[in-house]
Parts: sequence; structure tokens; C-alpha cells
Amino acid sequence: RKEYVDLYVNYIFNKSVQKPFEDFMQGFLRGCPARIWKIFFPEELQLILQGHTTFDWRLLEKNVIYGQYKKLDQTIRNFWTVFHELPEEKKRMFLAFLSGSDRITAYKLQCFRFFIEDPEVENPDESHPYASTCRLILFLPR
Repeated sequence: RKEYVDLYVNYIFNKSVQKPFEDFMQGFLRGCPARIWKIFFPEELQLILQGHTTFDWRLLEKNVIYGQYKKLDQTIRNFWTVFHELPEEKKRMFLAFLSGSDRITAYKLQCFRFFIEDPEVENPDESHPYASTCRLILFLPR
């Protein structure tokens, strides 16, 4: 019985998927040659593919670049007060709203910067924040 179970498990998990996996691997290596991936340690490769999963939100605040705003403007102070009171999940949702991903790409967290700009609308009370994900800009009405 043990031999039968071993052979059956081997067939299900190895033999039955061998050809589709080889086809997938061949196509994958055509687009992403293995010699490129071999230069990375496993931890580095994971960081490149997944991005950072832990964040220093104060560092993020420190790295923001302001357009038409100053760091001490009331709108900016209110924004950061509310932001830092949010639970971790909501902060990640903000990151996804801003950049299209709830993770920061593989470069160092110290280098991640985004912009907060005033869209300079006629009636800011009738406008809402929006983002340019390509340029990492949060348009925040006054």
C-alpha cells in the first residue's frame, strides 16, 4: 500500500504536471533569462519581485516634496495628522491609491518620494483628492 500511495503522489505532483511545467519554464526563460536572475540572492530577488512589505511612515512623510504647499501649511499638517492615525491597512490602501500598489518598489525606502500638490481649483470644498499614479502626485485641495 505504501508503494502505491508513493507512486500515486509522485504521479499527481510530479509526472502529471511535468510537460506543462517544462513548457511554462521554457517560455518564462525566453522572456526572463536565468543568467540575469542568478546574480541575485534569494532575499534580493524576493524584494525585487514583491517590493517592500514593511514601511516607516514617518520616513515617507519626511521624503514628500510639496508643490504650492509648505510643510507647515494647515492642510498639510491636517493631512499627516489624519494619515498617522489610520490603521496599517488604510495606510496601505492610500499607498495603492497614490502609486497603484500597496507596496514600495525594490529600491531603498529612503529614496521613495511622492509629491503633494494643490490642484488650485476655484472651490476646494467641492473638489476631492486625486492622484497621478504614474508621477506619484497626490493632488490635495486646500
